Amino acid sequence: MKICFNEATTMKNSTLEKDLELCEKAGYELIEIRLDKLRDYLKDHTVDDLAAFFAKSGIKPYAFNALEFITFRDEKGYNEIKENLKFLCDVGDKINCKKIVVVPTFDVGNYTKAQIKEETVRALNDLAGYAEPHGFKLAFEFVGYPNCSVNTFGQAYNIVKAVNRDSVGIVLDCFHFHAMGSRIEDLEKADPKKIFIFHIDDAEDLPIGALRDNNRLWPGEGVIDLDAILSTLKKIGYNEMASVELFRPEYWDWDIEKAIMVGKEKTEQVVSKYFEVE
Repeated sequence: MKICFNEATTMKNSTLEKDLELCEKAGYELIEIRLDKLRDYLKDHTVDDLAAFFAKSGIKPYAFNALEFITFRDEKGYNEIKENLKFLCDVGDKINCKKIVVVPTFDVGNYTKAQIKEETVRALNDLAGYAEPHGFKLAFEFVGYPNCSVNTFGQAYNIVKAVNRDSVGIVLDCFHFHAMGSRIEDLEKADPKKIFIFHIDDAEDLPIGALRDNNRLWPGEGVIDLDAILSTLKKIGYNEMASVELFRPEYWDWDIEKAIMVGKEKTEQVVSKYFEVE
């Protein structure tokens, strides 16, 4: 299992350049690049600069995070999504980063689950229609908030199965899995090849539906049954990567290097109980 760093963990005070430098120093093998940090980086650097860094570095890019709110958009909003997709494909071609996280929309009104599924399948197929010929994969991430249109693993996996493309899979985020009571039985039935990204994190002890990103904790410091998730992943044959992703404001105020180091140490402690960490 490779350990990955998601840049949301240092979102407030760090930059892509700092994250890369310190993640390389800490020994991470992979990084998920945030779209906002990428755009900031390109104000003073080029894509060729980024490609040159990865060419000589031990750390490699794994995915871009994220195209948000891809469903139920007006024409202008959806065109912005497609423009960002093209931009990420252009950058990804040069730095060999071939996965893009895509996120469903919140507060969509009184659509039924069937209508949500139909619209999400449509959007994923449309975006994959551009990404797939360019060699890119889309990782669909459900969000464990009551007002997100797709908020459980089972609902998201059912949508991904309906899309039925090799280029479309799912993001399994432990926080989102726990937050709306996703069922471990649904994970047990999943094809590991459809799990494109695994986000590891933990959470405070709040009721179903009450957790928000600021309630995230380092892996092993909260109430999420990480043992059940990790043992199930091992059982179904997933053994690709674990990406530490925190949105906790308290951690954003930490020294950047400390946060990056602690994230790796906490993740390895939890993951190594079930997987050999590379």
